[in-house]
Amino acid sequence: MAAVVSDVPGRPSGGPQRERTGCTRPDTPPAGLSAPDVAARVAAGQTNATTARNSRTVVEIVRTNVLTFFNGLLAVLFVLVAMTGRWQNGLFGGVVLANAAIGIVQELRAKRTLDRLAVLNAPRARVLRDSAESDVPVADVVLDDLLCVTAGDQLAADGVVRRCTGLTIDESLLTGESEPVVKQVGDPAMSGSIVVAGHGVVQATAVGDDSYAARLATDAGRFTTAHSELVTATGRLLRWISLVLLVVGPAVLWSQFRATDNVSWQDAVTGTVAALVGMIPEGLVLLTTLAFGVGAVTLARRQTLVQELPAVEGLARVDVVCLDKTGTLTHGDVRFDELIALDPAAEEAPAAVGVLVAADPANATAAALAAAFPAPGPRPLDVVPFSSARKWSAVRTADAVTWALGAPEMVLPAPGPGAQQAARARADDLAAQGRRVLLLARSPAPWPADAGEARLPPDLVPVALVVLVEHLREDAAEVLRYFTDQGVALKVVSGDNPRTVGAVAAAVGVPGVTGAADAVDARTLPEDVAALAQVMEDRSAFGRVTPHQKRAMVAALQERGHVVAMTGDGVNDALALKDADIGVAMGNGSPATRAVAQLVLLDGRFAHLPEAVAVGRRVIANIERAASLFLVKNVYSLVLALIAVATLGAYPFAPVQLTLISTLTIGVPGFVLALAPNRRRYVPGFLRRVLTFSLPTGAVIGCTAYAGFAVTRWLVPDTGTAGARTAATVVVLVVALWTLGILARPLTTAKAGLLTAMTAVAVLSVAVPDVARSLVLLEVTAPSLGIGLAVGVTGALLVEVVHRCVPSSTAPGEAVPARRQRVRGGTAVTTSGAHEVVTADGRPDPAGTAGRRAGEC
Repeated sequence: MAAVVSDVPGRPSGGPQRERTGCTRPDTPPAGLSAPDVAARVAAGQTNATTARNSRTVVEIVRTNVLTFFNGLLAVLFVLVAMTGRWQNGLFGGVVLANAAIGIVQELRAKRTLDRLAVLNAPRARVLRDSAESDVPVADVVLDDLLCVTAGDQLAADGVVRRCTGLTIDESLLTGESEPVVKQVGDPAMSGSIVVAGHGVVQATAVGDDSYAARLATDAGRFTTAHSELVTATGRLLRWISLVLLVVGPAVLWSQFRATDNVSWQDAVTGTVAALVGMIPEGLVLLTTLAFGVGAVTLARRQTLVQELPAVEGLARVDVVCLDKTGTLTHGDVRFDELIALDPAAEEAPAAVGVLVAADPANATAAALAAAFPAPGPRPLDVVPFSSARKWSAVRTADAVTWALGAPEMVLPAPGPGAQQAARARADDLAAQGRRVLLLARSPAPWPADAGEARLPPDLVPVALVVLVEHLREDAAEVLRYFTDQGVALKVVSGDNPRTVGAVAAAVGVPGVTGAADAVDARTLPEDVAALAQVMEDRSAFGRVTPHQKRAMVAALQERGHVVAMTGDGVNDALALKDADIGVAMGNGSPATRAVAQLVLLDGRFAHLPEAVAVGRRVIANIERAASLFLVKNVYSLVLALIAVATLGAYPFAPVQLTLISTLTIGVPGFVLALAPNRRRYVPGFLRRVLTFSLPTGAVIGCTAYAGFAVTRWLVPDTGTAGARTAATVVVLVVALWTLGILARPLTTAKAGLLTAMTAVAVLSVAVPDVARSLVLLEVTAPSLGIGLAVGVTGALLVEVVHRCVPSSTAPGEAVPARRQRVRGGTAVTTSGAHEVVTADGRPDPAGTAGRRAGEC
């Protein structure tokens, strides 16, 4: 593969290019567009701005929070209540407005914060205009601009290659083609593809929504978002509840108009509205959105940009983290250390290295060497640029010498006796010390000129070893220890020498790696997915990994049921980040890597990742608690509605009484618990656990509430429906507050304060006559209060029994391995380490008492 340098002699500047690309636009002058040309295109709307947005507009946020199915239903119910003239029963409308207002305000705050941070991470393009190169925002690229691209860049617009040197582009994100494509002058280049080697100039021929990537994203939804178990489960719950409302609602309406306890149409409407309001989870969606938004803003303040909100939750589910060495475990500031001569011709080595790095400056290693080895002057005749797959670069100089610089085991994959074996042995010794080593070799022969991938000439003579140094991050060992203690498996996946990777991994304490010899050479890895997955399970450090092997590793781990996070900063990491469940890019990494990642560590500090995991765990654990509260109310409201239909009796609550109960036992506590600290480890099965707890608990509350209502009507018939509703209200307040206490365990000072405050408000609402009678419509008498308390205590005891006997997210401890655990099909499978039993909040429970409590029942 002889690279094309500058314009190809003898090729007309117009016809062949248009013939190959289908482009009918005239060629842009070599100096680029002039300022008037750019202004004319901006005025004509021929810019790279697209209608696609990463965040919702203000109008969309307001519409999403206000115009929902449940809000529409509540609005209709509010109008019906207003027609009865009993204004107190319409207080649930205020709750709906408050929920919508809170959601809008919080989403707008999150939007402003994330949008400001996104601007700092916004991609930029390098354009050639008026003979000068400059960086501009991607949206400011105009039609016919000359884009200067180099390794690590993501193409900002569709175009045609005008000049190139070894330009190699990976289009797999767009086309699925697994192999990078070597481009020549006149070849098309698609927006969204990634430059993996070489550099060139591309004329933009389609911009904005006309570009290939923009059309593909719109038509086929190519850019998938992180999977969210919470969003999926919440959506399923809402669909189920909607179906229940459509079936039960008409039956309740019919029964309330037939009930003899309801003496007027106003009573029938009031009972129907109360039943339906109780079955509507008016704050559940808001709570989920709010938790995601607050989590994203929290991370933003810690220099972590969340590009997809569900990624906040996804972090909690990660059980394997694949780490790139350079830029993650090390600072990424590669520096030249020494040049070790291997051949008498080593006096030519500095000039040769200077020529090599000047011919292909678009990688961190070349940048580090450029300062130590300036280019001697004449340009080489031909160039093979460095790529992550080849792991070497080469030049052919005017004095008929081929120079190659790259990984020793790639430059000399099968060393011959004598100098070649000695060079490889010396390089291996240096790599085992954790140092980064390149081999400089020469040959009088050119590389083979046949089509296809470039190959080095035979009989290369080792000339010198170029030694580079990297500094370990000071916090790397502490961060890896955190993940290990949390049961997260660590895999160091690097393109460097396996011995270097092993030495660095051992230095930072990666489990299972004790020295340089423990790293696996990726060239020996099997291609079979099952076999590769087994190697990934057994080993923890891998060197000489190609970009496509990184993708295969991620896929193999996912095939085993793992949730994989991948960190990286180079263009060789971009595709694996895209495939991983959670992609984490360094803020100083390549534009392509940052573009495909769900999280970007803006200051490049790996230490932010444990903070992000902690936020994700808080979100998913707290939403689980809050969702249980909401669903318990929906279940007991449904139970009471079915009883009312079956008995043709009055519904046991007025709407205002359910508003009081919901506010004190669900609304306020749910929001507080959703934002409270929570370090509980993630356990799969969110929806199953919520239903397992909520269905029996809600059934108990519904039955005891009706028992209090019926017993009062039977023992104290003179109190009428109002007195019986008072007893039912007291019953539900007692049992629901006890349920809240269960979900808040283990109690902290803040949680105890919350329970105390809610209990105090409940007591005042019942004990203060003006509030009870005028606002909450309660007829408090000694018999109704006594019956309510007695039945309520009984119900609380029954809920406690359910809590202890039914395994759920909030009852028994979960068995979590102390070191590593993977989840397969919802079952925890220990791969190493002893089990430690933890409570629902992640606290150690060495005695296993929580598990035994479940077993006792």
